[in-house]
Amino acid sequence: MTNFDERKRGFEADFARDQDLSFRVTARRNRLLGLWAAERLGIAAGAAAEDYAKTVVAADFEAPGDDDVVEKVRGDLVAKGIEISAAEIRAELGRAAVLARDQLAGK
Repeated sequence: MTNFDERKRGFEADFARDQDLSFRVTARRNRLLGLWAAERLGIAAGAAAEDYAKTVVAADFEAPGDDDVVEKVRGDLVAKGIEISAAEIRAELGRAAVLARDQLAGK
């Protein structure tokens, strides 16, 4: 085995690990956003809030990017009479991303 082959395998392993971490951070971020939205919607903590958070995570698979998640949460909030902008939801999404990274890093 040459040094080149070993380096190639190392880079591939790093890439796969980075992609896995990115997916897990995004899923956790969306779950945290879902729990935040559930609280604003008046959904009691526990199983009902977790179920709602799962719908937010599932919404992320509809289209690339975060627009599908933001629109799902905004639509649910507006339907309950809670006026909120997409920018406010994106700000919360950013806070959730930081928290998700910290949680997965064990901080």
